[in-house]
Amino acid sequence: MISKQTIDKIFSTIRVEEIIGEYVQLKRAGSNFKGLSPFHDEKTASFVVSPSKQIWKDFSSGKGGTAISFLMEIESFTYPEALRHAAKKYGIEIEEDKRELTEEEKQSQTDKELLYKIHEIANDFFQDQMLETEEGRSIAYSYFKERELRDEIVRKFHLGYSPELKNAFTQFALDKGYSKKILEKSGLSIFPDNAPNGIDRFRERVIFPIHSFSGRVLGFGARILKNNIKTAKYLNSPETEIYHKSSVLYGLNQSKQAISKNNLCLLVEGYMDVIALHQAGIENVVSSSGTALTVEQIKLIKRLTENVTILFDGDAAGIKASFRSIDMLLSEAMNIRVLLFPDGDDPDSFSRKHPQQFVENFIKEEAKDFIDFKAEILLKEAGSDPIKKAESIRDIVKSVAFVQNALKQEVYLKEVSNKFGLSEQSLFNELNVQKQLQKQQVSPQQRQEAQIQPKLERVTETSQTVDPLLVLEEKLVELMLKYGDRILDRADEENQAYQITVIEEIIGHLQEDNYEIQSGINKKIVEEIKIGIANKELRSGEFFMTLLDEDISGKIADALVEPYENSDWGKHQIFFSSEEEVVPKIVQDVIFRHKRAFVMKIINHMKTELSETENNEETYKKIMNLTHLRKELDEKLFRVL
Repeated sequence: MISKQTIDKIFSTIRVEEIIGEYVQLKRAGSNFKGLSPFHDEKTASFVVSPSKQIWKDFSSGKGGTAISFLMEIESFTYPEALRHAAKKYGIEIEEDKRELTEEEKQSQTDKELLYKIHEIANDFFQDQMLETEEGRSIAYSYFKERELRDEIVRKFHLGYSPELKNAFTQFALDKGYSKKILEKSGLSIFPDNAPNGIDRFRERVIFPIHSFSGRVLGFGARILKNNIKTAKYLNSPETEIYHKSSVLYGLNQSKQAISKNNLCLLVEGYMDVIALHQAGIENVVSSSGTALTVEQIKLIKRLTENVTILFDGDAAGIKASFRSIDMLLSEAMNIRVLLFPDGDDPDSFSRKHPQQFVENFIKEEAKDFIDFKAEILLKEAGSDPIKKAESIRDIVKSVAFVQNALKQEVYLKEVSNKFGLSEQSLFNELNVQKQLQKQQVSPQQRQEAQIQPKLERVTETSQTVDPLLVLEEKLVELMLKYGDRILDRADEENQAYQITVIEEIIGHLQEDNYEIQSGINKKIVEEIKIGIANKELRSGEFFMTLLDEDISGKIADALVEPYENSDWGKHQIFFSSEEEVVPKIVQDVIFRHKRAFVMKIINHMKTELSETENNEETYKKIMNLTHLRKELDEKLFRVL
């Protein structure tokens, strides 16, 4: 367990904008930062990060909290894992709490956590095998040296080797106490009936670890070096609970800062393409690891930049695959350029032949927009055949139809018009046809089901009523979280001045009326505040940030982060009070409104009881007294007509 002192140090050191900035492209917006939500598809940025309050709020999904809760949400970290990740980033030494783990805490170490751990163990094992054994040095290390990789690049990408012995890693892991079950689930080992001691999946291969956005090892790619064995050249980890290849990009962990800094992502095909470009000093590069590009992978890139240049080696299969990638990237509102290397070259070989500046300039100058790229490829195939030429133009317009922005569509169609000497109207007509075809792209089964469905469907009307008491309860809790330690100047009934904090005044009001908190999360917060008062401690927003409770973290974000900031109206000689300037009035007003709503609830409850029972003179008196109190509150709230 991580000690309380270490947790406090982590929270006081980390910067929420720095941690989130590795996952989301943030832009300054007044005193805050804004970006597109990493949790929800949106076109207008509604993700707000507050450096001054050290919290974030995603207004599209409703999520929010601290830097630690963000890591838990985005990476599926447990609380300790998120703390350890943040501590490592900021160079904070972890002090362990010496107490024994409870049974409940031991149970919380799930198979998912064990999967992460076994991949760490495997990663270290493969690196040691390559660097510390004669077999590894003579086979794997010499292979990477032949590819001209420097030692720092080998270490940067954690390259390794799985030895010839069929169960070297499996036995190593079993000896460390890991079960056959977890080794099978990880995909690192196979246990067929004829080999009860297990077989290493990646034996006799050089190893390329595949990392998550934050740097955790999720799986491996492996390349066999022998040519006389009939087996797949490359082998990847199977899908597991932690590794989903459609949601991972190779090299993203090592490249994310360069992608964000350059506002450009280079997209290549293979592991060695990524590694070779890094060695050449070009670090803003990722690979889809030999799989077809997916929407999930595009969204990972989009967190950092909307600009992508696809690098291909020019073979026919790669070119055809690029067409599909182009359409997918356009549909996700990405800006695309495409580069084909000269015949016989790929990013790996080209970057080894030329210096960094030459490669960078070549990519910058030779990359074409997708219209020029598709036109060059398709028209070359069409030759002088007018029918094939028309089909090629239709194919280009089909890609334009995937563009989300209407203005961009018009600019692209003008470019097509100028390039091929066609009227813009005919191209717009074709564009509309392609849009309709995209909408109708459903399977025969889906089309049949759609025809069976009735045209009209009866919808049950639902009505929702807002409980004013709960709304005001939320506001009272918000005021305690935002301004809990603010001192208010008050006067009693005899006009004697006194001072009281916001927390004490609101808690006093709740206790005076014996009000029972309705919301479960509000009840937790109020109980913590009461414990603080008993210990002569005021627990407001900052206290709750360090608690292991995602619901409370979200509540803090709701209370402390505003979606918008006021413009500087002072320059126009227009002045108005901010909420902070009128806290005493707001607190008093909300207390009165809450008290009034509570009184009305009691009155209505009593009236209901009267209608169901015989007349009760005592109940009538109580209703009259409460009605009188309600009128007094109306006067204080200026509600008297």
